[in-house]
Amino acid sequence: MPTALRPFRAAAPCRGGASLLSLLIAAGCAGPAIRSQSPEVAALIGMESDVRLVGDFTAPWGVQPQRVERAALVTGLPGTGSDPPPSSQRSLLMSDMQARGVVEPNKLLASPSTALVWVHGYLPPGVRKGDHFDVVVEVPTDNDTSSLVGGWLMETRLSEMAVLGNRVRDGHVRAVAEGALLVDPVSGGTLDSKSRLRARVPGGGVSLTSRSIGLVLNPEHRSVALSKRIGDTINKRFHAVIKGTKRGVATPKTERFIDLEIPPVYAHNLARYIRVVRAVAVVEPPAGRHARMELLARQLADPVTAPMAALKLEAIGRDAIPMLSKELSSPDAEVRFAAAEALAYLGESSAAPALAEAASGLRSARPAALAALQVLDDANGIDALQSLLSSASAETRYGAFRTLWKLDPSLPLIRGERLGDACSLHVLDVEGPALVHCTRSTRPEIVLFGTAHRLESGLRAEAGTSIVVVVEGSEATVSRFAAGADDRTRTVPARVDDVVRAIIEVGGAYPDAVQFLQQASASRGLESRLAFDAIPNEFDGRGTVHDEANRERGDEPIEEAVPGDDAAAGGPVPAAIAAGADRADADT
Repeated sequence: MPTALRPFRAAAPCRGGASLLSLLIAAGCAGPAIRSQSPEVAALIGMESDVRLVGDFTAPWGVQPQRVERAALVTGLPGTGSDPPPSSQRSLLMSDMQARGVVEPNKLLASPSTALVWVHGYLPPGVRKGDHFDVVVEVPTDNDTSSLVGGWLMETRLSEMAVLGNRVRDGHVRAVAEGALLVDPVSGGTLDSKSRLRARVPGGGVSLTSRSIGLVLNPEHRSVALSKRIGDTINKRFHAVIKGTKRGVATPKTERFIDLEIPPVYAHNLARYIRVVRAVAVVEPPAGRHARMELLARQLADPVTAPMAALKLEAIGRDAIPMLSKELSSPDAEVRFAAAEALAYLGESSAAPALAEAASGLRSARPAALAALQVLDDANGIDALQSLLSSASAETRYGAFRTLWKLDPSLPLIRGERLGDACSLHVLDVEGPALVHCTRSTRPEIVLFGTAHRLESGLRAEAGTSIVVVVEGSEATVSRFAAGADDRTRTVPARVDDVVRAIIEVGGAYPDAVQFLQQASASRGLESRLAFDAIPNEFDGRGTVHDEANRERGDEPIEEAVPGDDAAAGGPVPAAIAAGADRADADT
């Protein structure tokens, strides 16, 4: 046995001789399919106890979102802004404005059409330079600004910030943000005073850097030899095309750190990728692969142990496809889903029907099922997703739409149209209940499920601070009245898609269209159901990764800084400064 492995073996002598009960509890596999203590099963379990996985030696690194923030200026407010009081936020903003050559910055800040705000967002794990992300905008508590409705966030440079020695310190600029403010939509179509002081810019942040992910070897296992061995083991299983060359994803940097590239198949599910990498076997008994797969196949047939068994089979690779495929016909829905999810990441489109079934019928599995369907970019995967667009569930329908859009935004059914620089509008000719969906994340977007979305005669609704929509009979009049500008009017059919287009044509923005839809729905002038962000606990693969031990204990994941590596590559995020840092942020 290699010297580098001896410390681990010495530290864990109990695994090889553990009782069956304790082994099953530790592995989370006490299901009926493997409860038999026959000599055959006992031998398989004894063999499995000698297997050492990547996760036994390492912990994930670079998997926490990185907070970036800054004081910023909002303009275009209809007299609802204020002159901010002296503060660290004002000093930061003044410095930025002076650096940009703004003339008379104090006069600009004093205008009621402007407001000082605090902007923050999170660079997700694995983000690439140029990727977009959402930003949150808030008015500090000691300011007199009364509303952000109608505002525009001026270009802002975002960086990591911390309080060191009672002074605010900022690091390198990591992103920029800009765009129209979408004040938080609420079901009633009205906003309270606090809601008016908080807004979002969907997709308004742009990353200026790329973040790496990797593995940190546990202190008792650090050595150059083991780092290399783990890297070689991972590279036998995972490859990616990097700078035009296909090579392994793992690059051992030091005796304690292994850098990981992200294969395209896992680009939208980094949490799954990390879990599968950590399930790759570094040490297996001689000729033990076949026996181990036999044990995993038994575990896969049991709904209690199926998720972890499927993950380990996925880590083995294509040799496990026959065993996974067999369980697509299991009588248990959770077993079918576990097998189908693993098969999708192994490139088997036969998993598509089972994944569509899980997205529709297993609510807890819906985000993971949709993420797996996104991997299947062939006819089977696309047909399965399109079948979900007519579901009665808004979550399933919009989840399927967003997955299709990420998979191929040029697909005729979901392609839609771009309304200037304001937003995208998609009218889907599908069956099912009429649904209008708006989003506060990723990008400004309105999706209409079905083609008939009529507005009731007698409706009068506002779209922002200067646009009014009046519906009489089968026609809607969209009028814009703004000081210092010519009045603009459009008369269109009284349908949602036509009115949204008209709002943008007369000079409105995405938040104006959303406000109109809110008010139309609240006043019962919209026949269709209106929904926002209809994907609960959406998993886009770019969030926090919990390892199995932390998941079982309920602990928060812990990231370890790796000396010599740039914090921008994914190190711990410094404490945010006081401006907004201690306010709960339920949206992030």
